[in-house]
Amino acid sequence: MSGGARHPLDNPALGSLTGPHAHFAEQRGRVLRYPVDVSPWLALPDEPDADDWADLAALVGPGEELGLPAFDGGIPDSWEVTFSLDGVQLVDDGLATALEPEAVLLGPADVPEMLDLVERTRPGPFLPRTVELGTYLGIRRNGNLIAMAGERLHPPGWTEISAVCTDPDFRGEGLATRLTLAVAHGIRARGETPFLHAAAGNTTAIRLYEAMGFRLRRRTRFVGARVPELLGDRETLGVA
Repeated sequence: MSGGARHPLDNPALGSLTGPHAHFAEQRGRVLRYPVDVSPWLALPDEPDADDWADLAALVGPGEELGLPAFDGGIPDSWEVTFSLDGVQLVDDGLATALEPEAVLLGPADVPEMLDLVERTRPGPFLPRTVELGTYLGIRRNGNLIAMAGERLHPPGWTEISAVCTDPDFRGEGLATRLTLAVAHGIRARGETPFLHAAAGNTTAIRLYEAMGFRLRRRTRFVGARVPELLGDRETLGVA
């Protein structure tokens, strides 16, 4: 992109994997990815060229699926687009952050319960090692995990709040709001700014986030694509 440096949130996966999350990065050329049990997201440079798409294909492997967050570019013609989700990017614009007395810190030992909660609530990608990306807080009732929220992408100076979910039997108590504000409180305490993504069609959640003190920064897309089965020269990959 011409006209000066891009904002860190314009390519948040790249900022994460070349910044605070660099220790997770698997790299080929200018393409980076998280380990497959940490996050499905990959990072392309701001203006990917044919070599970058070829490196991405080699890094992921023939026939494998990949995910590109907050992605506004085009996918090579020979690649299968497996999903394309319109999204919004929201940033802190006056959140009343606060500690949450009922919240407990979640860690690797809690992952089976976290995965179960995610399976039942579908907040977005959460894998066996996603918990390593940052702080995750949960609320338990009678020993059972019923709500959680945590940190995901981490461009310099910013931290994404993600995996916000509540067991359907406990919705309506404001647990998601309380946990979101508690996670944001920890982000603010580090001198960073919270942000998050939501599906553009999830207007109920967007209204809730805006009422909490988030504001719309931009509209974007989340894209999934499958690498061609045959990896040959760049023409085979559709990136000539």
